[in-house]
Amino acid sequence: MSSVDLIMPKLGESIMEATILKWHKKPGDSVAMDETILDIATDKVDSEVPSTAAGVIEEILFKENDVVPIGTVIAKIKTGAGSSTGQSSSPAPKREYEEAKVVEEIPYTPAAAPAATNGNKNAIRFYSPLVLNIAQSEGISMTELENIPGTGQDGRVSKKDILQYVANRSVGHKPSAISQPPAVQQEPVAARENQQVAVAASSPAVTSYSGNVEIIEMDRMRKLIAKHMVDSKHTSPHVTSFAECDVTNLVLWRDKVKKEFEKREGEKITFTPLFIEAIVKSIKKYPMLSSSVDGDKIIIKKDLNIGMATALPSGNLIVPVIKNADQLNLVGLTKQVNGLANAARNNKLKPDDTMGGTFTLTNVGTFGSIMGTPIINQPQVAIMAVGAIKKRPMVIETPQGDTIGIRHMMYISLSYDHRIIDGALGSTFLNAVAKELENFDINRGI
Repeated sequence: MSSVDLIMPKLGESIMEATILKWHKKPGDSVAMDETILDIATDKVDSEVPSTAAGVIEEILFKENDVVPIGTVIAKIKTGAGSSTGQSSSPAPKREYEEAKVVEEIPYTPAAAPAATNGNKNAIRFYSPLVLNIAQSEGISMTELENIPGTGQDGRVSKKDILQYVANRSVGHKPSAISQPPAVQQEPVAARENQQVAVAASSPAVTSYSGNVEIIEMDRMRKLIAKHMVDSKHTSPHVTSFAECDVTNLVLWRDKVKKEFEKREGEKITFTPLFIEAIVKSIKKYPMLSSSVDGDKIIIKKDLNIGMATALPSGNLIVPVIKNADQLNLVGLTKQVNGLANAARNNKLKPDDTMGGTFTLTNVGTFGSIMGTPIINQPQVAIMAVGAIKKRPMVIETPQGDTIGIRHMMYISLSYDHRIIDGALGSTFLNAVAKELENFDINRGI
């Protein structure tokens, strides 16, 4: 008989924690390999966590609605014949002891890694809460953390490994915050939760509101979105630039080909793939717009993965990602856009569908707005918004002189991270996108 740890899985480069939505199993229940044990959620998407072994659930270490760091042991599965389910009559104290032990001991090496990770260089790598706390305090990104050699079981990174890495990175200078970690940094999850409860208890139990009001409790997704937006504003100094573009040729071309396109390809062509095509061409000219910031380093992303903000049935927004958008033609982009949009509307997006974005497009015109100032989707450095297309009288310059005509006009805006993108680059990129849209070939084939 042996005990296998079920680990909170890694769900993306920028995701450090997940919320437990629902346990499908309880201690004593039998479980098969790859059978769903629980549902979890991040600010991007909900997901199922399958079992990494066949056996009996021995212990569940977290409750529903707990927020758990990735790499944390969330349950134990006893494998082998004659498994006993009642070893601990008081699992809660044991959990607190184990969490304190993680902080106090030097290495953190769970007793058993999931079988799926053995001997696989591309497998998911797990980290203890202590290692994640140190990485966050020292500004070590997940990409950087994944490249640190581990001396723990199955090559996992221990406290000793990450402290040695920090010392080497600082050229012999070990930061005092790491050599003598403050108590706040070392607090286990249970201690932090107890502090939050104590703070809540010291606050007034009831807040009164004057006037005729209705109080609505935020749902889980809205809370996560709110946190994500505030974190983005705290991370990136936002600047927004605006441009106006004449999309008459683009509108007329789509009106001309949409019936034939749908008949031939079985897909409706919207404006979104046309916008993405223009964005990709412009990023090729200005690659800094597809990057991220890691401390004092700028990481330029060569794979152009374009996220598109999409409305969920609840009214919240999610950002599925079109991978390698620069390698797709217009038909391929259309099928990707429609497929991801349909999956979002039907709550069928997979975790991978929302990961790896390098630039985001949001269409505020869908809701009637003529322009917007979107918030950057971290860890990206820019997001573009397109407004509603409106007919307006415009001055048209011709070799024979200026005339006034009815044109299809649209405002576009770009919010960008002013740490690495200044106004000149942001405005130049935005105008490059506008030119791509204005110079659309009305005689283009499909």
